[in-house]
Amino acid sequence: MGTRVFGEPVKRREDARLLTGRGRYLDDLGRDALAAAFVRSPHAHARILDIDVSGALDVDGLVAVYTWEDLPGRVGEPLPLLIPHPALTHGRTGYPLARDVVRHVGEPVVMVVARDRYLAEDAAERIRVEYEPLPAVVGIENAERAEHLVHDDVPGNVGAVLHQETGDAAAAIDAAPHTLEFRLSIERSASTPLEGRGVYARWDADDGSLRVYSSTQASTSVRAAIAARLGLPNGKVEVVAPDVGGGFGVKIVHPWPEEVLVPWAARLLDREVKWTEDRREHFVSAAHERGQLQDVRVGFDDAGRVLGLDVRILHDHGAYTPYGIIIPIVTSTQLLGPYKIGAYRAEVVSLYTNTLIVTPYRGAGRPQGVFCMERTMDRIARHLGLDRADVRAANFIQPDEFPYDQGLTFQDGRPLVYDSGDYPELLRKARELIGWDGFEAEREAAARRGRRIGIGIGVYVEGTGVGPYEGGHVEIDTAGRVHVSTGLTSQGQGHETAFAQIAAEELGVPIRDVHVTTGDTRRFGYAVGTFASRAAVMSGNAIAAACRKVREKALRIAGEALEADPRDLEITDGVVHVRGDLSASVPLRTVAVLSNPLRYAFDDETAAATQFAVGRPPTEPPVAEGDEPGLEGRGYYSPVRSTFAAGAHAAIVETDPDTAEIAILRYAVVHDCGRLINPMVVEGQIHGGVAQGVGGALYERMVYDESGQLVNASFMDFLMPYATEIPRIETDHLETPSPLNPLGIKGAGEAGVIPVSAVIAAAVEDAEGLRVEAMPLSPDALYELRERASGEPGLRVRDAPPDGRAEPGGQLAAGLSGALPPSERGR
Repeated sequence: MGTRVFGEPVKRREDARLLTGRGRYLDDLGRDALAAAFVRSPHAHARILDIDVSGALDVDGLVAVYTWEDLPGRVGEPLPLLIPHPALTHGRTGYPLARDVVRHVGEPVVMVVARDRYLAEDAAERIRVEYEPLPAVVGIENAERAEHLVHDDVPGNVGAVLHQETGDAAAAIDAAPHTLEFRLSIERSASTPLEGRGVYARWDADDGSLRVYSSTQASTSVRAAIAARLGLPNGKVEVVAPDVGGGFGVKIVHPWPEEVLVPWAARLLDREVKWTEDRREHFVSAAHERGQLQDVRVGFDDAGRVLGLDVRILHDHGAYTPYGIIIPIVTSTQLLGPYKIGAYRAEVVSLYTNTLIVTPYRGAGRPQGVFCMERTMDRIARHLGLDRADVRAANFIQPDEFPYDQGLTFQDGRPLVYDSGDYPELLRKARELIGWDGFEAEREAAARRGRRIGIGIGVYVEGTGVGPYEGGHVEIDTAGRVHVSTGLTSQGQGHETAFAQIAAEELGVPIRDVHVTTGDTRRFGYAVGTFASRAAVMSGNAIAAACRKVREKALRIAGEALEADPRDLEITDGVVHVRGDLSASVPLRTVAVLSNPLRYAFDDETAAATQFAVGRPPTEPPVAEGDEPGLEGRGYYSPVRSTFAAGAHAAIVETDPDTAEIAILRYAVVHDCGRLINPMVVEGQIHGGVAQGVGGALYERMVYDESGQLVNASFMDFLMPYATEIPRIETDHLETPSPLNPLGIKGAGEAGVIPVSAVIAAAVEDAEGLRVEAMPLSPDALYELRERASGEPGLRVRDAPPDGRAEPGGQLAAGLSGALPPSERGR
């Protein structure tokens, strides 16, 4: 098969181009196009009384102004509800331009098209919209109280109620020797990629075709949506995702209002039209994630084994539900993690609020679920006075128990069955990497120097490789170049490298000869999209299948040329040869020539394939029945169900006694994504994910006031970690191949972010002696926890007393709530 590349740390091939400014992003395109801008609602909830566009008409360079009333037929209909679900009984989506009522700040009301963006913005500012403000519903608890409604026809603001249960959780908890009840909270955050959303469209009136460039994670789905809305055949719409400066989930939604309106305007005006999002627009009109309240009731035995678990999840899905209830479904199912739970019941109540829509953000419901389960494990350990790692080990699914059926239905509509794993080994490696067993000595040494440190650990399972399918096309040209195409898009994951490694390994060619194209419907027209850590599993296996077809054909043709049995041939460095005899060989580029019988010669290479130079026996056709010209193949991969990756994270943090600042001293990750295509790419994904997880744990929050105004809608106010706040991340790998796909791989893209909030919460709790039940945890929140602890008799924060001995201190239940009793102390 040639030089091994699968599993090797090949440097990312795309980086040289991207890092030297040769990337081609949406805003690099269409410099002469007309520009669109939008008038967006300043109110969270209001009735539109009147729209006066007369002031904009005097702007020189104005081309068009559109309101909802100008949108014909399907263009003006509500946007699609992409993922219906039986539990989503009151799904609602917005209009491309608001009709009658706006339901969140930033909702588009008027579209302006002008000669350039400056003029479009000028015209937009002159448009006057008269509103009648309505009461705003902000926050999960206000939504649940339902004193006011987001949608008049949605009782109680409840969009969906979902129940899943295995066993009788209530009875198991009631009969358990120990029980605990508590509430957990995770606030809203957002993807905030470097590049915002953007759309550029041009219409070809001569052949009635439309080409659209979009900064998207789902180019084929955007094509289908545009074609449906504009009444065009799919074949007359091309959608290309150029280089995309980050997605993280926010760009999986389709179509955005702008993805309908910009192409529609381009066709109507017969001009190129472009829109790119500014940063404030992204904050108030793209999407958020994470916001949940979780009420937990758990029963367990003396060893910490969970006998019954009941979780009620209140989920804030914002003003509309274009992406259905996938996030809380994932939360409720991935919450179980690597554990065998005696009986489990989850109730999800998904609520409307007058805030921005909630759609997947890297992790997509898993960080909330893992926060719930790992905080529960820590609570059990402290209640029993047991080591937190030992309690996790006592609940693990064992390596000989796979496949393991959790008895629930996952986000793909398939049974939640784990395919493979070794969770005890993950925990062992993480304990070793972070120095878990020797930490008490480290804590005592730090305390003698007046420092306060703590340690936390978390284990998780991540459903990856979600269906329904992906495809790949592979072609070898007459120069020996291998062209690989797949329909899913890339936003920095390293697809150009990983897919090239798969193709090079399967075909036995140098990786330098492999060229990869993603996200271009002109090259590959059928795909689902890039999300849920699915690209490597889905497109990777599809590309491998296509390569195997090409390889089989290449060996057959080479066998005819070499008069050898194809079973005796192999390919090494792009040359087909008899196994063990390189002298009897033919280059793949020549095989590509021979695969296409020609009448005409265009160069020296093609001359070798003309009808008088070479051919099949005269009794047989030049192209065999059932065969096709060319050395190319197409393959698809459609899984029975998802694969399940897993990992363990651990961290050591230091909390400042005076400022309440939290510093991460060490961070360790052990990850299992099945067979590794490229460990360097996986580590890069983990590092980036951990950085986002640190942001979600300590910095990122979307702060709405009571009227529904987002008060921190800029990078001046929305905090995120810099490189100075991200520690060196120590990584190790475990490979338990998946039996569900030929390559034995699982996904890795979201792994780094998933358990970070749980791990840091555990470490801060361990350092401070304060129970942490709400994230993110900022210095002011930690300060408030300390203040509450100092106000309760007999309680105080863990500290280092003058004689140097570590003081276990009192402990406070935060979230911000009651006290941690002495019986729950201990590591």
